[in-house]
Amino acid sequence: MAALQSRRLAAVGYAVLQIDLFGCGDSSGDFADAKWEIWKRDLQAALGWLKSRVRGPLGLWGLRLGATLAADVARDPAVVVEHLLLWQPVSNGEQFLTQFLRLRLAAEMLADGAAQTGVRELRETLYRGVPLEIAGYDLHPRLAAEIDALSLADLVPTVKRVHCLEVTAAAQAKLSPASQRALEAWRLKGLDVRAAAVTGEPFWSTIEVTECAALLAATEASLRGAA
Repeated sequence: MAALQSRRLAAVGYAVLQIDLFGCGDSSGDFADAKWEIWKRDLQAALGWLKSRVRGPLGLWGLRLGATLAADVARDPAVVVEHLLLWQPVSNGEQFLTQFLRLRLAAEMLADGAAQTGVRELRETLYRGVPLEIAGYDLHPRLAAEIDALSLADLVPTVKRVHCLEVTAAAQAKLSPASQRALEAWRLKGLDVRAAAVTGEPFWSTIEVTECAALLAATEASLRGAA
């Protein structure tokens, strides 16, 4: 989906740089060594690369936790980001981490017929500074703590406009209540926020490769409205 959207945006004149964060995808490093600050520096380096090669306003675009990361980077006025494009942003880091830890419990149930631990015990292990292997990745306690403390409502970006789009399986698409609360908090801070939801499958979590044409179209429509 990110590649499809990148190509479509490039076709209408946007310069798009799609990156893998440290320890993710084809990037260097191991996920076990990933830290929130390293990921923020990755985004800052990407912005610097674009700025040195392309003239025009800069924007940041992210999916899920990457969207929350983009908002955090865009808080710094020195970064000079004009637009923020958020796909399905994580509003509450604590809930997100809990969902991630449940993958470990699910794996235990598949292997042993029952989970050997609980989310509370897994959190206590991280608090003691012990990494956890989850879904084939080693989660560093520091990264877990950084994610755990995230609240989208508090990450108020210094941008001209925010575009937030979500995908839901409901026939009548609506933003999640958590996103609505976070975006309303931003509006109260004076931000220009454009938000929309479309009906489709959660492509970021499906086993098979899934596309959501409605999200691609809604993203382009939102950005065109900002021109």
